[in-house]
Amino acid sequence: MQSMAAACSSSSSSRACAAARRSYPSPALPSSRHVALSPSPSSAPSSHGCRWPVAGAGAPALSLGIRGGLRPLPSPLLAARTRAAAAVAASPPAADGGGKPEGTDGIPRTLQLGAMIIVWYLLNIYFNIYNKLVLKAVPFPYTITTFQFASGSFFIALMWLLNLHPRPRLSLKQYAKILPLALIHMLGNVFTNVSLGKVAVSFTHTIKAMEPLFSVLLSVMFLGETPSALVLGSLVPIVGGVVLASMTEVSFNWIGFWSAMASNLTNQSRNVLCKKLLTDEEDSFDDINLFSIMTVMAFLLSAPLMLSVEGIKFNPSYLQSAGVNVKELCVNAALAGTCFHFYQQVSYSLLARVSPVTHSVTNSLKRVVVIVSSVLFFRTPLSPINALGTGIALAGVFLYSQFKKAKPKSKAA
Repeated sequence: MQSMAAACSSSSSSRACAAARRSYPSPALPSSRHVALSPSPSSAPSSHGCRWPVAGAGAPALSLGIRGGLRPLPSPLLAARTRAAAAVAASPPAADGGGKPEGTDGIPRTLQLGAMIIVWYLLNIYFNIYNKLVLKAVPFPYTITTFQFASGSFFIALMWLLNLHPRPRLSLKQYAKILPLALIHMLGNVFTNVSLGKVAVSFTHTIKAMEPLFSVLLSVMFLGETPSALVLGSLVPIVGGVVLASMTEVSFNWIGFWSAMASNLTNQSRNVLCKKLLTDEEDSFDDINLFSIMTVMAFLLSAPLMLSVEGIKFNPSYLQSAGVNVKELCVNAALAGTCFHFYQQVSYSLLARVSPVTHSVTNSLKRVVVIVSSVLFFRTPLSPINALGTGIALAGVFLYSQFKKAKPKSKAA
């Protein structure tokens, strides 16, 4: 190739170039490929117009019938790469979630959420039954709340020690953000236990069916959501049904009533604020660690409250003097504490996967299962009007859930 370049640079350049071309003929190709193409930039021009392939171009040269024009033949490997790149560019973008097509994760996600809801319901049923048995034996709601948070803190410490879940590494600023949520979380459970100790389980959960009302109000205040007229209309039978059931409730007690209402406010405030914190881009909170830190903080906050209100009355001497079966009480308290922790953890895991309103609707529908289970277990007497009021309230919850599901569709249209 160097001798050819020297020949092209001599005084008789045209004859030398012609001789060189005859000495190094182009490879024979089918006649269908002899087309006029523009000169390739991969060929190096000489000072007299001759073009020769650059060393290392990787493709043989074909004379194109153009003065001084040579073009490298297309490489099969390069053509395959070009076709592959064109196919990738022309293919539609893959759906999120590991390149899977849209809709492939819908069924597994639905099954997962369904299983979580079933476990949540079962744990909540057993918690209400065992918790009511404990509150009947020892009417100390603050002490029982502290014991439940202590049980949860034990399971959380075990989870972190066994590395079942990575331990959180948070700053003081992040702990300061969680502290108000832990306080609300503690107060919500205190109010629930006060209500369960004063009235029947079914009546407490009938009152707590008003959670959609508080969910709408708090979502408007903190999340900026505007409810539709149908959603607001569905709140009317919920409130009316609770009022009707309250008027005919045998175990009605004002402390139990207002404690259940206060638990509605605190629990829904906690859910809305937790959802806001879980979706905050500045803080990397996961649902399990957020609930765990809140539980430990709630235990530390509930212990001084217990000592100031009830003192240390949960001791063997007091229980024996009150005629309480200590062994049975301890078993029921341990079961209630275990169910309490895990149903709360499942509830927070579900909250991280759905909206606060959907969580509230699912929680309200859970009342139906809990009310029926408690009535059957404790054989709670229900008058026809009381049952009618409970049914109207739960029907309002069903309408609320349907209207909330229909709202996004109307926006998209």
